Amino acid sequence: MVQSQTTRPGTAIVTGASSGIGKVYAERLASRGYDVILVARRQDRLREIAGDLGARFSVKAEALVADLSTESGVAAVATRLSSDASVSLLVNNAGFSTMKPLTETPDDTVRSMIALNITALTVLSKAALIAFKGRNAGTLVNVGSGAGFSPYPNIPVYGATKAYIFLFTQSLQNEVEGTAVRVQLVLPGAVVSEGWDVAGAELEALPEGIVMTTEDCVDAALAGLDLGETATAPSLQDAGLLEDYVALSGKVLQSVFDAKPAERYGVGKAAE
Repeated sequence: MVQSQTTRPGTAIVTGASSGIGKVYAERLASRGYDVILVARRQDRLREIAGDLGARFSVKAEALVADLSTESGVAAVATRLSSDASVSLLVNNAGFSTMKPLTETPDDTVRSMIALNITALTVLSKAALIAFKGRNAGTLVNVGSGAGFSPYPNIPVYGATKAYIFLFTQSLQNEVEGTAVRVQLVLPGAVVSEGWDVAGAELEALPEGIVMTTEDCVDAALAGLDLGETATAPSLQDAGLLEDYVALSGKVLQSVFDAKPAERYGVGKAAE
């Protein structure tokens, strides 16, 4: 059943929407009645997806071609967030990795990864929250990764960018506390995606039991959003582990603020 304009949930902007998690997010949100703005670099692919979604779900589907590793690309999307009052949801999904030690990773790749995974997400989050807080309505979804929990071989920059998203998004949740604006952190594990090819990794080499389908990942993330979760890890069976992780990190944060050096270092004892 096609929803009337008065009951539509608004417009969703999805970055990295030409494939993988972003593409499925766009499809699922269109099926919920959102008009969608698809952001990525591949114009032909975006237009094809937008045309398909518009025809299947009777929504407005627009391709916004932008390279989010560049200032001009980020500015184009930020301007849309600032100027289009219909935008009620932003999914910051765009990102990429490479499977190499830092010493073998080209400088240009390092710069591009930080620009896309961190800078673009940060700037677009700011633009979204300014708009959403101004209307006291809207939802921001930042897609991190399980790789941000702990160091993992051969993804030193990617893992660190995802750790940034973890901490950054929690800070944003504190910033919107007391408003009607929602901020969700999504933490996928291994998910079927073209990103593995970009990273130079073989998805087929991973144990079958740890790789989630893209559709299941997004469906679980949206279910978590519906449940009111602030952090959703689609493949984490024991949600208490994430709660314990956050609680312990907060305890460590409080404990490192102490004027006295830890006793194990013996600092100052000689003067006593």
